[in-house]
Amino acid sequence: MIVGIDLGTTNSLIGAMDAGFPVLFADENGCRLTPSALYFPEDATEPVVGWEALEHRETGVLSIKRLMGSRVGEVETTLPVVGRPGEPVRLQVGSQTLSPEEISAFILRKLKVQAERVLGGPVTKAVITVPAYFNDAQRSATKRAGELAGFEVERLLAEPTAAALAYGLDRLGEKSHVAVYDLGGGTFDISVLELSGGVFQVLATNGDTRLGGDDFDRAIAEKFGISLAEAEARKREGGEQIAEVCRPILEKTRLHCLRSLHDAKVDVGQLDEVILVGGSTRMPLVREFVREVFGKEPNVSQHPDEAVALGAAIQAGILSGSVQNVTLLDVTPLSLGIETFGGLMNVLIPRNTTIPCRAGEMFANAAANQTSMRITVLQGEREMARDNWKLGEFVVSFAPAPRGQARVGVQFEIDANGLLQVLARDIATGVDTKVAIESAVEVSDEAVEKMLEDSLEHAFEDMDERVFTEATIKADEMLPAVDKALAALGDKVPESDRAAILAAAGAVRSAKAEKSLSKLKAALADLDRLTEPLAAQLIELAMGS
Repeated sequence: MIVGIDLGTTNSLIGAMDAGFPVLFADENGCRLTPSALYFPEDATEPVVGWEALEHRETGVLSIKRLMGSRVGEVETTLPVVGRPGEPVRLQVGSQTLSPEEISAFILRKLKVQAERVLGGPVTKAVITVPAYFNDAQRSATKRAGELAGFEVERLLAEPTAAALAYGLDRLGEKSHVAVYDLGGGTFDISVLELSGGVFQVLATNGDTRLGGDDFDRAIAEKFGISLAEAEARKREGGEQIAEVCRPILEKTRLHCLRSLHDAKVDVGQLDEVILVGGSTRMPLVREFVREVFGKEPNVSQHPDEAVALGAAIQAGILSGSVQNVTLLDVTPLSLGIETFGGLMNVLIPRNTTIPCRAGEMFANAAANQTSMRITVLQGEREMARDNWKLGEFVVSFAPAPRGQARVGVQFEIDANGLLQVLARDIATGVDTKVAIESAVEVSDEAVEKMLEDSLEHAFEDMDERVFTEATIKADEMLPAVDKALAALGDKVPESDRAAILAAAGAVRSAKAEKSLSKLKAALADLDRLTEPLAAQLIELAMGS
């Protein structure tokens, strides 16, 4: 038996396939929803989780999902944080100091007990859902939470894909296109899927891992000077004043929706369904907004709080063999690559590549007698390495060799959970260095959502800087080579040709100093043209000697 779990920001659920149908398990009080809340009574060694913890929301822990995979200083929280900036987040909860994954593990353990009570036996394997826009660190933290709770995590499943399964969208016609608008308590995802012959392929995904119903609650509480609990009640009532407060927050999702459609190369008119997921989509304001953005009445046939958990249970059935003829193809939400000479971002796996996937490239030493190469793993959409996130780095050693002769093969592999493993191989010896990338990015999580916007905003200057950097590298390679060739050939180069070549080399140096891309490109083209005959003369000289 493999169970499916929706580990949500506000509520969590657990279920499994039973007689061909996904079933969600209720607790001893008949509730399928378990609040993702934790509270340590005074002097207690074990926490209270769920509905009882929700009664102590002022001193307990809520919305821990927002802190998964984060480091101190990256995110704002009202919870008491322990540690120095840059260290993994730990929280003071009662007398305990706990990481977000340890807190999540308590929630998962409660769900595990719930499932074992219903099934009458041990439950050890699980599928756990994650927002499609969770980065590698957040996915790794979720997997660790599952393992701490005593599960073998068989698969991390993107929430929009799970929702699509729950809606039974495999029954749509050939090449159907579906948008999944998922607005939960703490995260927002928008994904565009293509469904054909039982294959669910995510074409594009976008979102905001720091936007959800919690933000509505806070904005309402601040506007009217009331508690969060009162704000949540006012939100459910709706009304014009509530809509005025919440609309600006909701508007933040518009760009993500449009970008996801653009990336998927799907027009609004080509969508067969727009489905709503997440408790916040119950708000009339949200449904009106979705209708406005997509020009289509949203499909609300499934319970918005339960759709993801039902999909997780179906995926668990697929993995256990009880559900057949359904295949899920997810995508990686952001590009992955390494830093190369000149501070450039070299992409190995582009954003929206279907996973699992593998890609590699060969790199050579940039300096003579170099004995090692530092592999810096990056995630992001900018042209220059410094503007992307550093996921991790390691060093590959090799024997000293002339410039360009030592070769290292670098391979990225993303598994079905979206977790990255990097392999670097010294080609001369065949020695491999393998690294599982689990470190959190060293910038704020808000930058996840800004990354695509920044890549668009700075697209032209980024590309200009990249092209100038590449031209500068070429110039730095050519100028010494030209000087060496002229010295080797001596009077075999006519004086007029030598003067023209030196003048072109001078123009390259001047353009570099001016940092003029247009002049540098033109000067390099001239130098290329003028030095073409030198190559043939050098070969003749070598053969003659």
